[in-house]
Amino acid sequence: MDSRARLVIVCGLPGSGKTTLATRLEAGLNAVRLCADEWMDALEVNLWNEEARARIEALQWGLAQRLLALGNVVILEWGTWSRSERDMLRARARDLGAAVELHYVFASPEVLLRRIEQRAMEDPPITRDHIAQWHEVFEVPTEEEMSQYDQPLIATPTADE
Repeated sequence: MDSRARLVIVCGLPGSGKTTLATRLEAGLNAVRLCADEWMDALEVNLWNEEARARIEALQWGLAQRLLALGNVVILEWGTWSRSERDMLRARARDLGAAVELHYVFASPEVLLRRIEQRAMEDPPITRDHIAQWHEVFEVPTEEEMSQYDQPLIATPTADE
């Protein structure tokens, strides 16, 4: 395993398998995994509270930068729906001397809805309409964008189940 600092960004829609992948990467890379949903749940903050999510992600990003500067592997499991957000994370991590990976996790709308219903974390629940709207705004990483990242140390599974 590469011993230098590394930022691993896991992006995808809710229910796509980000946590499953990030947990696998965490163990395989001996990494620190940061997930806003888990912190929100632990603090009993509603997952729909975007203001709280932004504050938690800012705290996690500050911690991630310190960990990267110390030479650690950090996994950000935020969804990172926009290329501009992914670009900012990549640029800052590279400024800190870290390698940067991007893992995009996809699942069909039917699988997303089924997984979301099974986990039953959101109140009110996520609906099929939410998923349809989110598919419209999520910026899927292009081949050109993916070429800006380092080769993953552990591959992302390609199947959505």
